[in-house]
Amino acid sequence: MSLSTAVPAIGAAFAASLVEFVEAFTIVLAVATLNGWRPTAIGALSATLLLGLAVLALGPLLSLVPPQPLQLTVGILLLLFGMAWLRKAILRSAGIVPLHDEDAIFAAERAQLVSEEARRTTSRNWIAGIAAFKAVLLEGLEVVFIVIAVGAGRGLLAWASLGALVAFIAVLVAGVILYRPLSRVPENALKFGVGVMLTSFGVFWTGEGLGIGWPGQDLVLPAFVALFLATGLVMASWLRQAIHPEAR
Repeated sequence: MSLSTAVPAIGAAFAASLVEFVEAFTIVLAVATLNGWRPTAIGALSATLLLGLAVLALGPLLSLVPPQPLQLTVGILLLLFGMAWLRKAILRSAGIVPLHDEDAIFAAERAQLVSEEARRTTSRNWIAGIAAFKAVLLEGLEVVFIVIAVGAGRGLLAWASLGALVAFIAVLVAGVILYRPLSRVPENALKFGVGVMLTSFGVFWTGEGLGIGWPGQDLVLPAFVALFLATGLVMASWLRQAIHPEAR
């Protein structure tokens, strides 16, 4: 296995997981500051355990699938997933879709929890646990998908998992130190980069699944990254100028 394949896999898994972990942490922090860390931690850890079991269950099953059909399936999924992220990042860069605001999400989550507590007779601990469980599970499912999709079929599952683990530790450490929503994380820039990398992997593995012999083999990946990055930046700039011609 070459570094030209392992490094992009680690980078894609790290950046994508970082985005999802920041979103999950923002919600968990809102729940914890309102209802306490103990029930919130129980809910978050329960979801994390369930996600870990899902990875352990799916990992051995992937080894039973022939490499070429697996690469084709994963490549198509990565293409769809990556292009969706890249499209949204382009629209946000162009100002068509508003940027993701972790501070606003934090405030909205707190307001929703206060409203739910006012309406329900259920205990605060139960509400906190369920809210944290749901946040970690939903965001974590995307992380699991990305790790499996990036790592499956090419022997990169351990590398992709490493990227996700480093992202988890980074968000956890930063969150504990700052004890506030991680609003300074350049989420749209990360999503732009993740969209580029996942789309590049998708094209590469779809081609391999179809039996295409790429020139230079793994070395063609950086070329795909450069191509999609340039295309995305040009599209964002063109849309920005089309919507705001006075900014030219």
